[in-house]
Amino acid sequence: MEKKRVGCVAMAAGNAARFGGNKLAARLDGRSLIERALDAAAGPEFDRVAVVSQYPEVEALAAARGFLSLRNRHPDWGLSHTIRLGTEALRDCDGILYLVCDQPLLTRRSVERVVARWREDPSRIVGAGHNGRRGNPCLFPSALFPELAALEGDQGGTVVIRAHPDLLVLSETPEPELADVDTPEGLQALRRGL
Repeated sequence: MEKKRVGCVAMAAGNAARFGGNKLAARLDGRSLIERALDAAAGPEFDRVAVVSQYPEVEALAAARGFLSLRNRHPDWGLSHTIRLGTEALRDCDGILYLVCDQPLLTRRSVERVVARWREDPSRIVGAGHNGRRGNPCLFPSALFPELAALEGDQGGTVVIRAHPDLLVLSETPEPELADVDTPEGLQALRRGL
């Protein structure tokens, strides 16, 4: 049987209003948040990785790694526009993992486990989670790409998951890896925890 093709969409286009600037350039333990996110996406389990961003410096990082760089010229249209751009670019894949780029403790190993769990049943949605609580990233099968591409405004994959709760399975992930950074204070808390 032919191996299923898995893509990754790294979502790096947000305005980070609560952070007060481009949080992806903020550093944790010597590396920027975007570098850490792209490290997590750099495994051989992905046929292609698309990085959607409004920032030229992120586009340069993506290109240097051989990833497809997609410019989001309308970040004000919300998360759904980033999802749509990435989904359309990777629509020939059998599944797409959507990676938020503000989870600086997420490891490549945990991403690999999400993909491996999805390969066991490619009709499912697989989310990283801890003790039954879903987090990110999440991997969606191609049957749901039209619903993802039809999202509007600041809607994300949670809307599609809520429409298909029976399809969701979780890949157990260490709780600290699920933490995202929304504010400078949140980043400081992570720094203290390292």
